[in-house]
Amino acid sequence: MSFLEYLIGVDARTALMERMMQKMGVDRQLKVVADHAAVTSRAGDRCRSCGHQDECAVWLDETEDADHPPAYCRNSDLIARLQSLR
Repeated sequence: MSFLEYLIGVDARTALMERMMQKMGVDRQLKVVADHAAVTSRAGDRCRSCGHQDECAVWLDETEDADHPPAYCRNSDLIARLQSLR
């Protein structure tokens, strides 16, 4: 894999994380949580290390309304904590 392919993959997974946070309605909470830069960075790391990118993209495309992310989501605990702040 070339470095460019790696960067494209990282960007695609980061976009999935952003879409998931929006779909779950916690994107605003993520931006205002204490130490939000570090929390966001760790969430991005978890998403980038996940092996379900294709599944996640399909889930995001096909799911209209959901109370929680799919079971394989490595950020589900974070999402639940952010949902409790609403």
